[in-house]
Amino acid sequence: MKFLSLQPFVPSGSNFEASKQLFLELGFNIRWDGGDYVGFENNDCKFILQKFDNRDFAENFMVTVNVSSADEFRKEVMEKKLPEKFGIRIGEVSDMPYGREVNIIDIAGVCWHFVE
Repeated sequence: MKFLSLQPFVPSGSNFEASKQLFLELGFNIRWDGGDYVGFENNDCKFILQKFDNRDFAENFMVTVNVSSADEFRKEVMEKKLPEKFGIRIGEVSDMPYGREVNIIDIAGVCWHFVE
């Protein structure tokens, strides 16, 4: 048997609609919308945004997304002014043992590692 893909359920936090909009602006597309669950994708990266608000859970949840350029990704996020628009936090690009990365803390408190 071969594993084919992984699609984590990501909590939205208290503002489901704003979370949906954030992920659209980050470059993901809605593949399907089931009301309280929305399937997002960008190329082979997929996840399910769940209308779920549990700060303790979200702040202990992390997701890694591989990107072609961490620097370019951060530049695009800053040019779109997403931290100001959505109240998210974004770190500086840093070199880690597993690659070059930039972190975003989303609306719910989930830490997203965008890794080159």
